[in-house]
Amino acid sequence: MFGVNAIALVVQVNQNYLKLKAGYLFPEISRRVKLFTESSPGLDVIRLGIGDVTEPLPLACRKAMKEAIDEMGTSSGFHGYGPEQGYFWLREVIAKHDFQARGCPINPDEIFVSDGSKCDTSNFLEILGEGNSVAVTDPVYPVYVDSNVMAGRTGPAQESGQFLGLSYLPLNARNDFEAQIPEHHVDLIYLCFPNNPTGAVITREKLARWVDYARQHRSLILFDAAYEAFIQNDDLPHSIYEIEGARECAIEFRSFSKNAGFTGTRCAFTVVPKGVCGHAGNNELVDLWSLWNRRQSTKFNGVSYIVQRGAEAVYSQQGQEEVQALVSFYMQNSAIIRRHLAGAGFTVFGGEHAPYVWIKVPDGLDSWGFFDFLLQKANVVGTPGSGFGAAGEGYFRLSAFNSRENVQKAMKRISSL
Repeated sequence: MFGVNAIALVVQVNQNYLKLKAGYLFPEISRRVKLFTESSPGLDVIRLGIGDVTEPLPLACRKAMKEAIDEMGTSSGFHGYGPEQGYFWLREVIAKHDFQARGCPINPDEIFVSDGSKCDTSNFLEILGEGNSVAVTDPVYPVYVDSNVMAGRTGPAQESGQFLGLSYLPLNARNDFEAQIPEHHVDLIYLCFPNNPTGAVITREKLARWVDYARQHRSLILFDAAYEAFIQNDDLPHSIYEIEGARECAIEFRSFSKNAGFTGTRCAFTVVPKGVCGHAGNNELVDLWSLWNRRQSTKFNGVSYIVQRGAEAVYSQQGQEEVQALVSFYMQNSAIIRRHLAGAGFTVFGGEHAPYVWIKVPDGLDSWGFFDFLLQKANVVGTPGSGFGAAGEGYFRLSAFNSRENVQKAMKRISSL
């Protein structure tokens, strides 16, 4: 494989990586699309697979970043290393707008600004012990599973693709894509609402049951709220901290990627309430805030001043109006996808409070087979459900992140099939 001149070094590799499939889901999609386009040059391939935004950054954010660049060009306005936790003025506006305005008792010093929720959900495992038991939904955002595999918290992969040592909570049409609370004890619980990939949401009452479970079992909930801006019904919780007692048992991850178009700009934040504790081997309580702060101070130099000024502008009046316009644009795309697919006879889920539409694949095809069928016959790229877990087999995800023209064109192609 490596040729006769390959040299085996003395240094050992992390063998946990060898448990993983050869490719992460989205690079594998890119690989297949690349092979197809190279063999059929000139085709207009429309990508509704990866959840990457397409519309320009809000003007308010662009103006703020330009002003920050001009500041950096002066002696008085230059900024070098910033605080690893993020500038206070950004954390303050986040706390007021995203949490305190909704009755959540979150303070600026409990917010850590970062370069992405994908990074934080993975990196947070570094401050948690290897012996923790873990529960994930199935299907699930692959990073939750793969990062635990890399960290050595699982056994090998089974034939189904599931890893020994993880507790899988199935999501499917039979249970309305609502994970059942485990009957046994688990230490770490990953929850994502609105859900990626299914687009499902959760009520306050049902989220409160998860918080009750976590408090009773002294478990920790890792709550991914990256898509909260897309919730259309204000009766639904935007944050787990809207639930009484969640400060004692939950970490929340947020991002500017999808609501404000920061996928290429990189800015997010994680909330670690002071008082959330784990325990050391001698059962001594250790607060997670201090450990996460220590980890970030050692391994992270913070998000750039320029980008943080852009994120701050999200909360200005102009920024809020422009962000809402972006969210509305993508949700209109989602409605178009839902309408066309339902009209074409597909069974459609999600897409009402999230930019993802989750569909049942036609009889006679598995999810990767349907991926190849759409790519070859309609020149449309989606995401096979099995890439999100064994229970995702038989389903398929389409993203509303694209131009209106491309979404309409893609739906006409699929409907014509």
